[in-house]
Amino acid sequence: MKRVLIACGNGIATSTMVAMKVKEALKDKGIEVKVEQCKLLEVPAKGGDYDVVVTTGRYDNTTNLTTPIISGMAFLTGINKAAVVDEIVAALNK
Repeated sequence: MKRVLIACGNGIATSTMVAMKVKEALKDKGIEVKVEQCKLLEVPAKGGDYDVVVTTGRYDNTTNLTTPIISGMAFLTGINKAAVVDEIVAALNK
């Protein structure tokens, strides 16, 4: 099973909403995933254990994490959500 890490400022509110939406969108595409949440500050330490990291805030990959990092703001705004879902699916299928 693929693993997706959702990161937001505090790892609670926004990441919970995005986690539910990502899981639902991927299920609609026939992809079952395990979704977990964390704080943005935890991404360097935890991100390498996941297939994709989706962030709801600005994240500069200064640690050279090799896991794909995708902006999840579309799950909050609704703008370009389908394109972001496709980006996540493509990253999971690599």
